[in-house]
Amino acid sequence: MNLKGKERMALDVLKGLGSVAVAFSGGTDSALVCSLAREALGDGAIAVTGRSPLFPAEELEEARRAAGAIGIRMFEVDVPVMSDEGFVANPADRCYRCKRLLLRAISDLAGGQGIRSVVDGGTEDDLADVRPGTRAGREQGVRSPLQEAGMTKEDVRALSKTRGLPGWDKPSAACLASRIPYGTPITEELLGRIGGAERFLRSNGFSRVRVRAHGRIARIEVEPGDMPRLLARREEVVRELKKAGFIYVSLDMQGFRSGSMNEVL
Repeated sequence: MNLKGKERMALDVLKGLGSVAVAFSGGTDSALVCSLAREALGDGAIAVTGRSPLFPAEELEEARRAAGAIGIRMFEVDVPVMSDEGFVANPADRCYRCKRLLLRAISDLAGGQGIRSVVDGGTEDDLADVRPGTRAGREQGVRSPLQEAGMTKEDVRALSKTRGLPGWDKPSAACLASRIPYGTPITEELLGRIGGAERFLRSNGFSRVRVRAHGRIARIEVEPGDMPRLLARREEVVRELKKAGFIYVSLDMQGFRSGSMNEVL
């Protein structure tokens, strides 16, 4: 099926739901769902974004701007992840625990607004990755219009560009907990350390970057083509990451890759 056909199928899925709350992270996938939902349902579509220490404040602000550009009503809900002992212990199913809390909060808000269904930005590509959070969505009846239409990440970027959506070429993002090895307790101090380190690197032009925290060791992932530039600023990078709270600073020779912490599973 071509991209136009997939777009029509996603619109049909959304129309069939009557009204939807989009679990909106501010990323490219959920932004496209917001755009399609707004087209299909008008004011019967809302966007709902979760607030927690897992996401930097600048990402929340980007989500607000994107929702405004799309023209969809946006709501924000607090997600109490740090008070959930099971999540803080950082087991292999931490994404499931977090997503369950997020979707409950979104469902509660949606019900209060008279919205029938919750949808997310899941795509066809997500089926091939380790995503425990998907189980939480299935349990709560969350629909994935892009996935149901057979859209891949490449399709999402192409369609988002055609629609003129902000951030159509935005790098994939994941919550800050994904930078912490399974079994290492998640704390707000550690999340802040990681967030500060990544903020510094992004502000210096490294848009696709992860700082994985192995104790006090920072393992930096950037695109292989960016490695010479990073090494050229080695002393500054080391100094700033030590300010952020790390003792040792390393460069991952495999380079940037989403979900590298899942390699141990």
